[in-house]
Amino acid sequence: MALRFMISAVGRAKAGPHKALYDFYTQRLQNRLALKEVELKKNTAPSDLKEREGALLLATLPTKQNHRLVALDGGGRTLSSEKLAALLHSWEDQGVALAVFAIGGAHGHGANLLQHAHLTLSLGAMTWPHMLVRGMMAEQLYRAQQIMIGHPYHHGEA
Repeated sequence: MALRFMISAVGRAKAGPHKALYDFYTQRLQNRLALKEVELKKNTAPSDLKEREGALLLATLPTKQNHRLVALDGGGRTLSSEKLAALLHSWEDQGVALAVFAIGGAHGHGANLLQHAHLTLSLGAMTWPHMLVRGMMAEQLYRAQQIMIGHPYHHGEA
């Protein structure tokens, strides 16, 4: 069984360069990348925002499917592309059906989501626009897929 990928994100993508980048890499993946978008419908106090967004993101997780939740967060671990590919490959070998990458809102993730995450992953020390992170993650998933099949797309050090 091939490991599938899903991004669960706060906010709705609109047409533009961020969405085009995401779509470009999504279309290149062997198994399409699912996207679940959530957003709060009414004004929420900043003190409650992260926890309420986290609850919405957690609600997108499958209940009857073996999955791994990866919270994208600036305080998480950094992995090389090769190490990400190796991790995804090991999950696939373990029979994991779905890897879910959670992208929080402007204030990050609340404690409730971080407690459920199998891994907290950082894309580096810089702060990135949340819509751009979708495209960056789609590219890294495509790159990991190419590393796993030995395709020359990835030219980094092994």
